[in-house]
Amino acid sequence: MKLLLDTHIWLWALGDPVRLSKRVRAELENRANEVWVSSVSTWEALMLNAKNRIQLPSDLAAWFARATSYTREAPLTHEIAFVAHRLPLPHKDPADRFLAATAKLLGLVLVTQDPELLGLGDIQTLANR
Repeated sequence: MKLLLDTHIWLWALGDPVRLSKRVRAELENRANEVWVSSVSTWEALMLNAKNRIQLPSDLAAWFARATSYTREAPLTHEIAFVAHRLPLPHKDPADRFLAATAKLLGLVLVTQDPELLGLGDIQTLANR
């Protein structure tokens, strides 16, 4: 399975794995699965850190290298931006739109706890419950 981590799932996997469900932890530990992280999640984590909503280590470059060392990078492309714009989501959060569109176009399973991203029709999701 190819798993695209929503930003909160990625951050919890790195620093607070008890917040992950047993199923999500098992899928992340399964070496047969690919773990993907979007550049959008990197941007979102850095913005949350700058706003003091999360606390990342002071050496952001070292944190980033470690945080992405086990993942594949999901690109942000023009096609993803176009699909993100057209998604029928109930809210306007651009990060969520980009992640959902990325999962859709790249055939990835979006791992999330966000109820607004679960059950999006043709976008596969794995709920953190």
